[in-house]
Amino acid sequence: MDIPRLRIVLGNHAHVHPLKRGEVRSDLVDLDFIDYTPTNAAFKPMVREQAFDVCEMAIVTYLMAKAHRKPLVLLPAVMLGRFQHAYAIYNSERGTIGSGDLQGKRVGIRSFTTTTGAWIRGILTNDYGVDLDEIHWVTFEDPHVAEYRDMTERAAEGKSIIQMLLNGELDAVLGETSSDPRLKPLFSDPAAEAARWFVKHGVFPVNHLVVVTEKLARERPDIVREVYRLLKQSKAKAGQAAVPDPVPFGVEANRKSLELIIDYAAQQSLIPRRFTVDDLFDETTRELN
Repeated sequence: MDIPRLRIVLGNHAHVHPLKRGEVRSDLVDLDFIDYTPTNAAFKPMVREQAFDVCEMAIVTYLMAKAHRKPLVLLPAVMLGRFQHAYAIYNSERGTIGSGDLQGKRVGIRSFTTTTGAWIRGILTNDYGVDLDEIHWVTFEDPHVAEYRDMTERAAEGKSIIQMLLNGELDAVLGETSSDPRLKPLFSDPAAEAARWFVKHGVFPVNHLVVVTEKLARERPDIVREVYRLLKQSKAKAGQAAVPDPVPFGVEANRKSLELIIDYAAQQSLIPRRFTVDDLFDETTRELN
């Protein structure tokens, strides 16, 4: 029997290097790696056209895709996780802005539906009491899920988010970092505030996981399990253990983080209702640990 060959998009993460280099192999499936730079450019064709068999995907994009019944299934394999507090900046030349000073301000973000944006807005409103409805949001890209109705102001074609911040056209920006000395973190000590947030919530925020097409999951659950095994083996071979683990594998290892981002996405009307964590998986992937 011919071995199926899957089209797959994964970012250039340390824990997938062994798989991409062919150091982790399978007798059941071949993987045809498709290069997308940046990786998030692959999310839109995956959501809208199921352009690949397997694809890295931001968790909020997946939640929105599920809400609109896109034929995708989640694997509990994290490709990117990070604390979010460092990804909010302002221009110090125009005065000091703190986390509680955003109401009434113009805040830029690549797309309103980015996962980093959802995490930071959730932190701002739930931990710092910021009224998100009192912020004027300026965006630069369409959502990956076409059905979402984006009510934000769209920046003029060709405008740069960082340059707009430097020019004073924006008061702050989410989802970006910069080495420009004029641009300072919105949270005065991002590492310390992230550490306090972790103690409070016990969550390491997940950004990107992996999805497969519903067709593959329905027709070849054995292949789906094999893809997960390969990803997990690649992570083990990379040998980059950390505590807390920024890229946990398994439903239970990700449950608290997924519960919180579901809450944030629902609060921000990115999804029409709260899913349970188990809702995000199918019969096969729900058992993966």
